[in-house]
Amino acid sequence: MRYLIVGKNGQLGREFVRILQKTDADFVALGHKELDIGNIHQTLSIFEEIKPQVIINCAAYNLVDKAETDYSTAYRTNAVGIKNLAYASRIHKAFIVHYSTDYIFDGKKEEGLYTEEDTPVPINEYAKSKYVGEIYLQEETDNYLLFRVSWVFGDGEQNFIYKLLKWAEQNPYLKISYDEISVPTYTEVIAGLTLKAIDQKLTGLYHLTNTGYCSRFELAKFVFNTLGIDKFIYPVSAESFNLPAQRPKFSAMDNSKLSKALNVKIPTWEESVEKFLKNYRT
Repeated sequence: MRYLIVGKNGQLGREFVRILQKTDADFVALGHKELDIGNIHQTLSIFEEIKPQVIINCAAYNLVDKAETDYSTAYRTNAVGIKNLAYASRIHKAFIVHYSTDYIFDGKKEEGLYTEEDTPVPINEYAKSKYVGEIYLQEETDNYLLFRVSWVFGDGEQNFIYKLLKWAEQNPYLKISYDEISVPTYTEVIAGLTLKAIDQKLTGLYHLTNTGYCSRFELAKFVFNTLGIDKFIYPVSAESFNLPAQRPKFSAMDNSKLSKALNVKIPTWEESVEKFLKNYRT
């Protein structure tokens, strides 16, 4: 089976490359310079050349605030790019895996975690572009896995934990939001469960997160306690940062559908953060 990893330079793409290299899998990994998924002609040409059987799309525009003004770029990658990949996958009879986000929900649900049956209500341009990507994927092919993930962290700089540790180096104390709540999710968990799902021939929509949920403030405290960092954290409302993009206050998703389908116990976010930080220090 030949895999095509799209978006090899992101934290999730790097995780897939690391795992697949260890298993001697047949795969090709491409970054934006090798494949602009917003270009249908280039996408079809790559498929003709590589002839992949499984496409794992880790490419994403995830600059949430910048997307409020640079929405054309966000939609090109997160929506049009997915349409192109899905179309090429259908034409070449390949299976495609794509990742969406918890941000497609508005955060107003009060009776539990978000499930796959809940209706998306995106409230910023980034989230809208990701939701359109979901729609395009399902319109173009039925041979797919669509995973919604949240607060992804791993080997990279585009995640909250990396930014938190940089802020701690540069500031005498930190202000962190107490009213943004979701599920920190480790790239190792995402990649491992994805490959297991492919192996078991799952299709359709699933929420792929670690287990449990927390606020940004709780996550920051946990990271500092785990690393033994003595830094005062002042809890504030997310609104006090006056960011361009509105964010859902509570977007934690239920992973039980995937857990049951794969018959696995998905680690808690605390277990995965501890594991990541142990590797981070060594």
